[in-house]
Amino acid sequence: MRRSVLFALLGLSACATAPKPPPPAIANSKPPEVVAIPLDPYPSTYRAYPGVTTVIRNAVIYDGTGRKLAPGAVRLENGVVAEIGATVAVPAGATVIDAQGKYVTPGVIDIHSHLGDYPSPAVEANSDGNEATSPARPEVWAEHSIWPQDAGFARALAGGVTTMHVLPGSANLFGGRGVTLKNVYGRTAQDMKFPGAAYSLKMACGENPKRVYGSKGQMPQTRMGNIAYARQVWSDAVEYKRRWDDYTKRARLGTAKPTDAPRRDLAKDTLMGVLNGEILVENHCYRADEMANVIAMSHEFGYKVTAFHHAVESYKIADLLKAEGICSAMWADWYGFKMESYDGIRENIALVDRAGACAIVHSDDPNGIQRLNQEAAKAMAAGNRMGMGITPEHAWTWLSLNPAKGLGIDKRTGSLEVGKMADVVLWNANPFSVYARPERVWIDGALIYDWADPNRRPVADFELGQPGAGDPK
Repeated sequence: MRRSVLFALLGLSACATAPKPPPPAIANSKPPEVVAIPLDPYPSTYRAYPGVTTVIRNAVIYDGTGRKLAPGAVRLENGVVAEIGATVAVPAGATVIDAQGKYVTPGVIDIHSHLGDYPSPAVEANSDGNEATSPARPEVWAEHSIWPQDAGFARALAGGVTTMHVLPGSANLFGGRGVTLKNVYGRTAQDMKFPGAAYSLKMACGENPKRVYGSKGQMPQTRMGNIAYARQVWSDAVEYKRRWDDYTKRARLGTAKPTDAPRRDLAKDTLMGVLNGEILVENHCYRADEMANVIAMSHEFGYKVTAFHHAVESYKIADLLKAEGICSAMWADWYGFKMESYDGIRENIALVDRAGACAIVHSDDPNGIQRLNQEAAKAMAAGNRMGMGITPEHAWTWLSLNPAKGLGIDKRTGSLEVGKMADVVLWNANPFSVYARPERVWIDGALIYDWADPNRRPVADFELGQPGAGDPK
């Protein structure tokens, strides 16, 4: 009798604590509307040119990772490197090139170019690289100044350049966004835009900003003014990001309305992209002490410098650059043309590389971009005079894989590895010789340039009908 009562009581207890069924779902419920800043309002419209399966064999290959294959062969298929080795398979119908006595490399990548923004002919009407109206102009984008018909693109192609990063000039502390291009002619800058490549923010320190704005009697007029001005801009950007983060969090919880979104500021959109790790910082800077100041500022505000450009004193702080994971984009031997370049040395690139930091050869010049292979040769020779024993296959990393790292595209290009873009150059001789020139250049596996074929030498619309149009360059 007592067991029955106990079970009855237990049953009543269970009924009293049973969870209530969930309420019925509300018909046609919608997630809260969230206002967001578009990350890529001007997306790439690049489309690779059609190519054919191509096998290059019996060549000396510098693969861009520091390896040398001699003899070596590479197969280009469906726009990518399909196979590389001492020998490769030759599918039926493939174009086969016997490259005995010739060299194959990945395409050259120039991380610092102004082609299109300062195009040829270099006249005032075409000078669109510096928005020198305020020390901080992060709202401008280099691609909106690019003239796709710049004849310099074809001349860079004739020098083996398959990818380049076009930056605003260095008049401003914050010069605007840079863009990575594939070196093919298009009707618009977006037709040339490297698909999926990150934007950059061009920053500058040193003489240029203080000269441009100090001459107008405004801040910055000194190097301490440079840093103070930049710190305030970053401080404002951190606050802007905080407001957007707060709004976005509340909107997703359904406690904020679209009208609560902060007012958009195009300049701060770019800066917030840097703080969010979506936009790279490419920083014009010559002196070692100023690079150290910029690094400290990046720590203060929580962003990362991807590369210092020109960086003639990187050799003085190469260990710090290695520890920070910062690349240096450098000239082989430009120095002394202004005070902040006075301590430049020919061994700069080699010393940075020897320290284990990321070393890059860059141009910053419409003529230099045509001969970056020779610039790398000079830097290699300077290092070897110091007894460093730098091999040509290693030095090629300064021209392809390292700049790809500095642009965040090294998983897709910069070396001849299976699955990567077939951006390839066939040289008629050792590419570190002053007598070498590209015979053929492929971009995404399509033959874009052929020195021996006038129909494979791209010509800008601007050049049509003018003397020298389509010449061998």
